[in-house]
Amino acid sequence: MTIGGFGGLLHPSVMDESSIWRSSSEMTALILAAGTFCILASAAHCTSLFTVMARVRRQRTSAPQAEVGVSILRPLCGIENFSEATLRSTFHLDHRRYEILFCVASGADPIVPIAQRLIAAHPEIPARLLVGADRISSNPKLNNLVKGCCAASYPWIVMADSNVLMPADYLRRLLQTWQSDTGVVSSPAIGCMPHNFWGELECGFLNTYQARWQCFADEVGLGFVQGKNMLFNKAFLAANGGMRALASELAEDAAATKLARRRGLRARVVDKPFVQPLGRRTAAEVWQRQIRWARLRRDTFPLYFLPKLLTGALPPLAACIILADCIELPVAGIGTVFLALWYGLEAVATGVAGWHLSWRSPLVWALRDAVLPVLWIAAWAGKDFEWRGNSMTIADQRSLG
Repeated sequence: MTIGGFGGLLHPSVMDESSIWRSSSEMTALILAAGTFCILASAAHCTSLFTVMARVRRQRTSAPQAEVGVSILRPLCGIENFSEATLRSTFHLDHRRYEILFCVASGADPIVPIAQRLIAAHPEIPARLLVGADRISSNPKLNNLVKGCCAASYPWIVMADSNVLMPADYLRRLLQTWQSDTGVVSSPAIGCMPHNFWGELECGFLNTYQARWQCFADEVGLGFVQGKNMLFNKAFLAANGGMRALASELAEDAAATKLARRRGLRARVVDKPFVQPLGRRTAAEVWQRQIRWARLRRDTFPLYFLPKLLTGALPPLAACIILADCIELPVAGIGTVFLALWYGLEAVATGVAGWHLSWRSPLVWALRDAVLPVLWIAAWAGKDFEWRGNSMTIADQRSLG
């Protein structure tokens, strides 16, 4: 066979050897790439889960100042599952000096009678219901909290969503987390008491996905704030723009994270996050919540959001299957073993942490991981989401500053 450019003859056996060599090189590259990714993803999975297990067992030795005064701001909007229980928990904390400021935008809100009844039932705890909203942003929760921040009597401020169930040592754990290099302390929500399959799916998103990675990020010095629970020093917040500084982003937790980092301080996360009882959920409610968070994260921290496409079990499982096929191992068997180990460790971490765990947990974790790529794509595909019945669009908050 004549090769025009060389004017020579190439024996067919030489071509076969050349093709085999190229095929072998490509196969080696594929094996190396699949194996490397599978190892790295599995290492990240294991390290993050072991980090969670270590953190929940950690005993903080630094004692908080028991006498510091704390103002707890709880924004109210409508009645949720367990509303009365979560709000009642605010009155049973073991801290000596604190006040409760319930904030509601409208006096006609159905949650108002519940808040008033709880205040009347606990006269020993200073508590007030503040009505009205100051529009400083497109974030209705932040607008609702402005009056509470202005009315706060104490030098420490906690902003805690109404659906957080506070343990007796709630304030102690927040204060113990504060260190000299801290700008804000936060806690992700841990889902508990799901009453149906979709509630369990939300637990899967909240616990060993979002809370796990948030705790791991804090462990390596890259803590992010979640707006469920936030502890601020009032003087620090006032000196850096007050509530308007938290209005610089549509999400107040993203603004708090960036504020702390601009001042050379850390956003720290408590070792043992606080729970949120879920009750019954619908598929639509779970999706709406996750797409809201995904679009806000994509907008506020795009470089950190990009690699989320590779999280979950599906990408490393695909790499594991490719690797098994390349080296002629039984694909089905290898894939089954991989998933058993992957979700088995997640179950162990969940049990050690004391988070919700049931026979359905591995099923909902698998569904969660299957949804993650879809959620990632949807986050980039739009800017709209819904929050507490409010249709919102990601926009430049500077125009409202």
